[in-house]
Amino acid sequence: MNIRGVWVLYRYEMARMKRTLVQSVVSPVISTSLYFVVFGTAIGSRMTHMDGIGYGAFIVPGVIMLSLLTMSVMNASFGIYFPKFTGTMYELLSAPLSSFEATLSYVGAAATKSIIIGLIILATAAAFVPLHIEHPGVMILFMLLTAASFSMLGFIIGIWADTFEKLSIVPMLIITPLTFLGGSFYSIKMLPPVWQTVSLFNPVVYLVSGFRWSFYGSGDVSLAMSLGITLLFMCVCLAIIYWIFRTGYRLKT
Repeated sequence: MNIRGVWVLYRYEMARMKRTLVQSVVSPVISTSLYFVVFGTAIGSRMTHMDGIGYGAFIVPGVIMLSLLTMSVMNASFGIYFPKFTGTMYELLSAPLSSFEATLSYVGAAATKSIIIGLIILATAAAFVPLHIEHPGVMILFMLLTAASFSMLGFIIGIWADTFEKLSIVPMLIITPLTFLGGSFYSIKMLPPVWQTVSLFNPVVYLVSGFRWSFYGSGDVSLAMSLGITLLFMCVCLAIIYWIFRTGYRLKT
């Protein structure tokens, strides 16, 4: 394995975070603060508790997961799209890096940036509501799995997209709606039985539920189911990436 090559490409991608510090760090923190002002204060004043948890604290895992999913997809998709846009993709393909090593660099950098943002948002949330994390190990595990899985999804989107507009289609029209409908700001147990069943087909429900379980020891679905769906999604993304590099889909043309 070309560890030096992976490290160089990883550092190059991480350096972009410094160049876009306002967009990468400041913007998510401001957005998180607005979520707590609007949802935690305005709505929370009328909905004091949910599942025995203060509403302001209840939405913390959902807000973090919303940012984690969005940032993972955006970081990875832009990271791999720019070499295509600037024409340097051929240099990457001719470099002494295997497809696994190139994917590891891009996905690793995108996941690292997303986790950093997630931890910053967690610290921001602690300034608004008292937090108690019952299972910090499970919380870190879900952050790693979620960031890695959706960074892979972003990597796939970046290769598929041939315009800047397509880069934002999936995050804006699919990822964000699924996150809002995935129990980020409410429990799916509040829904009628039919809509509870429909919600179970939303993969984000399992991510948010498992992440919330790590905070409070309870979720809408079991922890084992949440982990299983997350790992399944990761395996699907890995299979698609393997197929992309094997066939050269939108890489060599």
